[in-house]
Amino acid sequence: MYTITKRILDLFLAILALVILLPLFVPIIILLAFTGEKEIFFLQRRIGYRNEPFYIWKFATMVKDSPNIGTGEITLRNDPRVTKIGAFLRKTKINELPQLINVIKGEMSMVGPRPFMEVSFNLFEEKDRAHIYQLKPGITGIGSLVFRDEEKVLSAAADPRAMYNRIFLYKAELEAWYRKHISFFTDFKILFLTGWSVLFPHQQLAVKWFTSLPPRPKQF
Repeated sequence: MYTITKRILDLFLAILALVILLPLFVPIIILLAFTGEKEIFFLQRRIGYRNEPFYIWKFATMVKDSPNIGTGEITLRNDPRVTKIGAFLRKTKINELPQLINVIKGEMSMVGPRPFMEVSFNLFEEKDRAHIYQLKPGITGIGSLVFRDEEKVLSAAADPRAMYNRIFLYKAELEAWYRKHISFFTDFKILFLTGWSVLFPHQQLAVKWFTSLPPRPKQF
């Protein structure tokens, strides 16, 4: 019953959001079509529901073939691969909004574990890989909220790759927490906090609202 009701809510919210955001999408599409790399959307293979791969939709924010350039799948703060308009889209998280298409197609939910590339997904321990995508991946989730400053943390690290791996171990704990506490109320709070964090990015309300979260390691 929960799964069916969540699917209905996902469809309603995704369609409503697309209608409301259409006036925002039109100028962004025009800008992307005539500036930077002249690409509008970026489709990337990710691991999804029940560990099946799918292609996630985003507004293009980086130079072509960026996963094979520089730090690969790791994006640092002020990453030179990010275009000028892409920097704004990433900062405001507008680049994630085309994933509403994935929600309508049934590949994603509004709230759930973030879908990772296979190379990143394999960083999780086997026990976590077996369970993390028993839920549909989400446009937002508890890991996204707690690690809104991930690019900043990686940029400050002496070894970004090693830090990236440590962050993933903690994200596995966060997703395990979400599975244990999943409910419509939890999802509503995550959606609200996602919007709030865009407006007030330096406030860590997620930690205050979800007091049972596994503590964030000090090195982060």
